[in-house]
Amino acid sequence: MAADHLPTKAEALKILRDADTTFHRLLEGLPARTFTTSGIGGGEWSPKELLAHMAYWEVSALEAIDAWERGDTAPIDVALREDGLTAVNRDGLARMSKGSSAQVRERAAEVHDRLLNRMRSMPTRRWNTPPTPRGSRPLGLRIGSILGGPGGPFMHANAHLPDIEAFVHQLGH
Repeated sequence: MAADHLPTKAEALKILRDADTTFHRLLEGLPARTFTTSGIGGGEWSPKELLAHMAYWEVSALEAIDAWERGDTAPIDVALREDGLTAVNRDGLARMSKGSSAQVRERAAEVHDRLLNRMRSMPTRRWNTPPTPRGSRPLGLRIGSILGGPGGPFMHANAHLPDIEAFVHQLGH
């Protein structure tokens, strides 16, 4: 999917649901202790940290939608402009990985559900128009860019799936 292609809401929801389902399916058979074992993406992250990272970007999308509803700039846009992607990822990981593995899983599931519900309830007309009067790209594409990856809008989680698969395979599951 091209970076400037606006998926329909249904397409975006399917991408997000499918990636989340695949992620959890891959991890469900692993022993609980491996949820905090490093080894994903070059050995740095544990499944807990990767889940926290993905949840951070979903929280950022929700915060952006809230800001745009008020006519404000999305907080993630400000953070990226002022601090850069590396610092944003580091700070987001610290913010979302607090607590036990069970707490991180619960928080990530709640954020994911909230995001899907928010997107689902958004009128199609709103999805297809800029988030603020000064914007030029449709709201759906702006959300998709926050949750984007090399594969295009809403593909962030998908970009991490090969690393999760390799991690699970490495552990022999």
